[in-house]
Amino acid sequence: MKKQYRIKKYSEIDAVYKKKKSKGDNYFGVFQSTDSNQQNFRFAMSIGRKYGNAVERNLVKRRIRMIVSEFKDQFSKDKLFLIIIKPQAKTLTYQEIKEKLIVLFKKSNLLENENAKTL
Repeated sequence: MKKQYRIKKYSEIDAVYKKKKSKGDNYFGVFQSTDSNQQNFRFAMSIGRKYGNAVERNLVKRRIRMIVSEFKDQFSKDKLFLIIIKPQAKTLTYQEIKEKLIVLFKKSNLLENENAKTL
């Protein structure tokens, strides 16, 4: 993902988290906020050490970045969102991660297109 799609500053991540507008399940949580001054959606990920070692954490982050990049044309332009990765997600395959995140994105109204491509 290009840098224009990432939230890097702690203050911005904290602002999204403090809005407390969230959806989640046993595997992931999605916090969201809006910012009308931006041209693209932006996102960040958070994963704890309980998930596993650095190799495992980086693998799931790469997978999630790939999923987000597949849907980048369908995200609302003014959205900021934070994806929380829970330790239970370690048991999921790539396809299951994709399915769970799509469901959360739809629940959170992050996707502009109601008929978003699913799989």
